[in-house]
Amino acid sequence: MPNYKLTYFNFRGRAEILRYLFAYTNTEFEDHRIEYNDWSAHKDAYPFGKLPVVEIDGTVYYQSLAIGRYLAKKAGLTGKTDLDDLRIDSIIDTIDDFVSLFPWRGDEKEKKAYIDENGCTLLSGLEKELGDHKWFAGEYVTWADLFWDICSDSIEYYQPGFSKDYPKLLSLKKSVKELPEIAAWIKRRPQTPY
Repeated sequence: MPNYKLTYFNFRGRAEILRYLFAYTNTEFEDHRIEYNDWSAHKDAYPFGKLPVVEIDGTVYYQSLAIGRYLAKKAGLTGKTDLDDLRIDSIIDTIDDFVSLFPWRGDEKEKKAYIDENGCTLLSGLEKELGDHKWFAGEYVTWADLFWDICSDSIEYYQPGFSKDYPKLLSLKKSVKELPEIAAWIKRRPQTPY
């Protein structure tokens, strides 16, 4: 089995999908967190000066969604067909577009304005994609479901009630959190702000 080392900032952020995927497969990894205030001393040591990264047997890989896709394949959390994967990746990229543009360091007014302007489009679109199914792929869980749970939790930290008017998406979050491996991870994970 490969040796994994996950390096990320000392908050959940983009690394949480990777930690969920490791947890889902009960894969041990070295947990290496860097305080954001200390980042300037470490930045040059990482590809493109960004985190998170995963070292697999000493080789560094970067870009959280690329790493996530790799780990999801290993975990059996991708689509059953190429078209399923296309749909799953489209959902993940749509969520990521929204999260990437969220004004994380902005003030409360900026965050609220962003949610007011863009939240309904995202949430209604995702609820439509989910339809009457339990999971985005229909009958089986994929990493798109895990990614929704993580990203919506991050937004909820700043905008409580973000998805309260979307019962299907709330039900999806509940289903993800009830997966035994994810429930166990949530209980034992390091406590960080978001």
